[in-house]
Amino acid sequence: MTDLPAPPAPPAAPPPPSEPESGWTAPAPSARPGPMPGWHYAGFWVRFLALILDAIVLTVISTALLPLTGAQFTLTDNQLEVNAGANALSTLIGLVYFIGFWAWRGQTVGMIPFNMQVVSVADGKKIDAVRGLLRYVGYIISAIPLLLGFIWAAFDSRKQGWHDKIASTVVIRPN
Repeated sequence: MTDLPAPPAPPAAPPPPSEPESGWTAPAPSARPGPMPGWHYAGFWVRFLALILDAIVLTVISTALLPLTGAQFTLTDNQLEVNAGANALSTLIGLVYFIGFWAWRGQTVGMIPFNMQVVSVADGKKIDAVRGLLRYVGYIISAIPLLLGFIWAAFDSRKQGWHDKIASTVVIRPN
């Protein structure tokens, strides 16, 4: 039998790319979990602050529009009573405010300073008015058991409250 020549040695691995001469290196990728590169889930406390800002905006709007409803405030036995017209107006304003801003901009006025956006879990796009309505109903459900549905976001891996889970949404921020 004849001896066959040995196969050629594999080529050496190329050397790693050298650092630019300026000494600059690319930043390490964010360790925060997120739905897509460059974004992470907005945490509980920043969402809480945004909700407080939204409550302030809604209070100012409702207070400014109360005279239009003929709302009457009466103080009896150290209790402040508000008629049904004022409560209905406040509910309607909240409904239009949240659903309108979520569908139009993907964020409410309170979310703007923190650059947060509400997006669909499925495709990461802005939500529509139907999903906004579902999320608003989820807000009410989240508030009923001592705000437990909102607090849930502090412990969820995707920082979703019950209202987010009901509407299949997440709140995200840029890294």
